[in-house]
Amino acid sequence: MLDLALFLTVMGMFLLGLGRPFIWVLAYLYIDILAPQKIGWTLTPMLPISLIAFLLAFAGWAVADPKSDIRFTLRQGILLALLVYCFMTLQWADFPVDAAFKWEWVWKALVFAIFLPVTLYTRLRIEAAALVLVLTAGAIIISAGMKTALGGGGYGSLYFFVNDNSNIYESSTLATVAIALIPIILWFTKHGTIFPPDWRVKTFAALLIFACLLIPVGTEARTGLLCIAVLGVLMLRDVKNRLMYIFAAGALGAMALPFLPASYYDRMATLGSVQSDESASTRVQVWMWTLDYAAEHPLGGGFDAYRSNKFTYRLPVTRQEGNSSVTRIEDVTDEARAYHSSFFEMLGEQGWPGLILWLSLHLLGLLQMEGIRRKWRNRESPAEQWQAPLASALQFANIVYLVGAAFQGIAYQPVFLMLIGLQIALATYCKKRDSAKAEAERKAVRAARRTAAAANPAIP
Repeated sequence: MLDLALFLTVMGMFLLGLGRPFIWVLAYLYIDILAPQKIGWTLTPMLPISLIAFLLAFAGWAVADPKSDIRFTLRQGILLALLVYCFMTLQWADFPVDAAFKWEWVWKALVFAIFLPVTLYTRLRIEAAALVLVLTAGAIIISAGMKTALGGGGYGSLYFFVNDNSNIYESSTLATVAIALIPIILWFTKHGTIFPPDWRVKTFAALLIFACLLIPVGTEARTGLLCIAVLGVLMLRDVKNRLMYIFAAGALGAMALPFLPASYYDRMATLGSVQSDESASTRVQVWMWTLDYAAEHPLGGGFDAYRSNKFTYRLPVTRQEGNSSVTRIEDVTDEARAYHSSFFEMLGEQGWPGLILWLSLHLLGLLQMEGIRRKWRNRESPAEQWQAPLASALQFANIVYLVGAAFQGIAYQPVFLMLIGLQIALATYCKKRDSAKAEAERKAVRAARRTAAAANPAIP
């Protein structure tokens, strides 16, 4: 029944797109995030629905959307440069087969991030894309949150729609996505128009945010805890009563402590013990190896270059000896360990040029959103009061992503590339609005001058 429902949903979106081709863009967002072809077992896997939606999105734009106001922005140029450079490093990749496998989905994610802003040229379209992104990810988050609330969580044991430890279904990635979406969810409770923010929308949003906060608990992802802390600090900037906010956040945190499982405390305790935690120890060793590798390969080693790493480190190892357990410091040799950091992922795979492009993409986005927030926050027109809060929400989401990306290899994560596309679309929309407003003011001044000249003709 689930398989049939997913299949009919996808086919319904494809059919609706015949009348409104922009729905094909939304269909691709839905399919790329949720991956219904992996959830279903008979009908949805029969067709390459992701590729079909990808092609339909481009076809719909080519046929139906206006092309007169297209603006290719600097950040789209950076995305394009990164795409080209990734293809170049593919040619000299240390592991061609593995690199080609990763390239199969990376190029599509980058191309769609470049393409998405071109289709989002109205408020309705920007909001629709953000809504589909939130609700699609929300379907996974709600399911995982319910399992956590019913006691089904645990590190490596919280099951999602798909038994596939990749993309958004990787536990730490989902935790980062869940926390990053909270500011956008809050934006919909004040400025949404597709679903006007009445009590039903606000209730659903509150429950969805609660589910988002449960994800780091259910997955026991340490990165998720850091993301919550960072978002909590960031939101101090926009709240009206900061003292009340701090008190409420502290009270809620204290109330939640008794309900957290013991395994969660044990997992979070390893945040401060790098030497005794194998995961943290290997991350540090991989990062040091990546720096040495980049010194020898400044242009990068292509996708999955980490597979050539090998190192030895010292770690406390507990062994059973007789009736007692004995802990000794031993040398542990490991190899082919993943980067566990997007910064080192970019450095190892794409070298210094790729890392610079990637950092520029995000730093420019943060500055761009800050510029919009400051420029639009005091506008009096009702049509100009949603842009600044959305820019702030997207900025916070980006910062949370960068915090999570410091400890995960999610440099090309499609959900966050979609958020970059939303940032570019919002910036382009605001720039067009300002340009149109300035042009209207110039026309009004010229018209006033002509009227004044006609009323007071020059004396011959």
